[in-house]
Amino acid sequence: MMTQDLSSPPGPSAAEPDEPATTGAASATDRKHGTDWVVFGVGAALAVVFVVWGVVGTESLSSASGAMLEGLIRGGGWGFILAATGFVVFALWLAFSRFGKIKLGRDDEQPEFRTVSWIAMMFSAGMGIGLMFYGVAEPLSFFTEPPPGSVPPGDQVEALRTAMATSLFHWTLHPWAIYAVVGLAIAYSTFRKGRRQLISSAFIPLIGEKAANGAVGRVIDIIAIFATIFGSAASLGLGALQIGGGLDATGFLPGAGNEVLVPLIVVLTAAFVLSAVSGVAKGIQWLSNINMVLAGVLALFVFVVGPTVIILDLLPTAVGAYFGDFAEMVGRTEATGGTAMLDWLSSWTVFYWAWWISWTPFVGMFLAKISRGRTIRQFVGGVILVPSLVSLLWFAIFGGTAISQQQAGLDPAAAGTEQQLFAVLQAYPWATFTGLLVMVLVAIFFVSGADAASIVTGTLSQRGTDEPSRWVVIFWGSTMGAVAIIMLLVGGEDALSGLQSLTILVAAPFVVIMVFLCIAFMRDLNHDPIVLRERKGLEVMEQAIDHGTDKHGEDFYLRVQAFPATSARRQANGDATGPTYAEVYGVQDPFSTGETPVVPADPEEARAQARAVPKDDDPGGTEVVDTGPGAQAEPAGRPSADRE
Repeated sequence: MMTQDLSSPPGPSAAEPDEPATTGAASATDRKHGTDWVVFGVGAALAVVFVVWGVVGTESLSSASGAMLEGLIRGGGWGFILAATGFVVFALWLAFSRFGKIKLGRDDEQPEFRTVSWIAMMFSAGMGIGLMFYGVAEPLSFFTEPPPGSVPPGDQVEALRTAMATSLFHWTLHPWAIYAVVGLAIAYSTFRKGRRQLISSAFIPLIGEKAANGAVGRVIDIIAIFATIFGSAASLGLGALQIGGGLDATGFLPGAGNEVLVPLIVVLTAAFVLSAVSGVAKGIQWLSNINMVLAGVLALFVFVVGPTVIILDLLPTAVGAYFGDFAEMVGRTEATGGTAMLDWLSSWTVFYWAWWISWTPFVGMFLAKISRGRTIRQFVGGVILVPSLVSLLWFAIFGGTAISQQQAGLDPAAAGTEQQLFAVLQAYPWATFTGLLVMVLVAIFFVSGADAASIVTGTLSQRGTDEPSRWVVIFWGSTMGAVAIIMLLVGGEDALSGLQSLTILVAAPFVVIMVFLCIAFMRDLNHDPIVLRERKGLEVMEQAIDHGTDKHGEDFYLRVQAFPATSARRQANGDATGPTYAEVYGVQDPFSTGETPVVPADPEEARAQARAVPKDDDPGGTEVVDTGPGAQAEPAGRPSADRE
């Protein structure tokens, strides 16, 4: 899961005030807009009510969440499954469509980071508590207990294929396409349109600026805050479970239960609060980068001392199984496996889709911040391919090692889910050291993850500011720790179930928001200057060719040259700003929406003409006026050459 610190964004969030608006990006003035007390107050009140309910009536919260979850999974589980696959199709279509070349910034803007650095940050976004927790547990679980009806009893070869395919299904294309959709919408809205860095701001083309800045927008941002809190709290809970499992497996603190996990979360949350108060966010980011290296060292160690050849063999096997079983995995519903399949989906696939969706405001904002100046095609390719490759390698190494040990009779599956990684490491040298390394990795992921997620919730509750107030960050970080504790307590003996059920419930409203976000994003893209320019250019060329064919048959050609007369006339009338938006693009003036239009910076270069001239230089040839970035065609029945 996401661990990168967001307190110091890699670049400005919108065009500077003194920069020309050449791509539709409005100038940003003051990015610190103060606290939105409605968003913060309502969000904080609801979070406090949840925490109090969990403390005072843990059993009633558990029973209520269980009943709601059962109804949601049975009645709406299909919605999560369809939406997740729809986001995959949408993201890939954007990359390969005409929209793929649109930049997340000005047309002439270059990426802020070199490709190597950008990929390295993508790598850091692809690692975290989730992979540490499920890297062994998930493939091993699917190998020993495959999804209902997917594998004939006793067929270990098919069980291996299904285990790897299903693990990749949950950790590659789908989650990162979900992140890409929200990341693109935020990046486009912020860097190209110059809006505030809020989820609600991306809805302006759909609901209008007044609604986006009013009650509707505030509801959207509150839901985004709640999704982030519970998605992050689920990761924190997983981290606490795994550290507790490590303390038990290594013999430091056998039998660690909630009486250990709750104080553990408190201590780690306090560590985050201290880091925020002392201003060592840069140090946390530095530790996070070290964590990436340590995770790579751990993976390399297991690859070398483990079943190296089997791991290498698993790479093509896993990829082939993933694509071979893709249609079947996408189509898993209660209809294909009855109640057993429904229960399995709620514990795995639907939980994952809800988890990814709840993380989209967090991860999406991080991906947007590091991708300014990239095209949509580059963004989608990088966001999906790089983390997916990391997940493939991680699951091949740790999952393949665990399955190999299970086949050899070591039975790491007998350990609890949170202890299975430690059980695998016990079979190799330096088990105590590697076990401690895992706990340190998870602890740093915990602290840095809370730091970064709290900054996102602070941004959402302070009108999109890049640097939310310290007290707001501390409040949301502490709230996440408290929610993580409640989620563990709600699960009772099976703490993992509490994390899963509440994550699914809170993510349900945000999946609806994401669907409408895609619609809003498409409306933005359809009015992008590049799209309007191409559309008008095609109209001009079509008119020129049609008129040239009508006048001269097949014997004519097009010629482009400057059009000084029009420019001179405009300057004589006191207009030295170049053509208007409507003249360039033939659309309604967009100033009423509050967005800065894209008008060519240089009127002399912007205005040009395309002539359809007969080869005998007939003075009655056809002129079609082309205004550069957009194009305005003269009526075919009244060519300007004839008029002049």
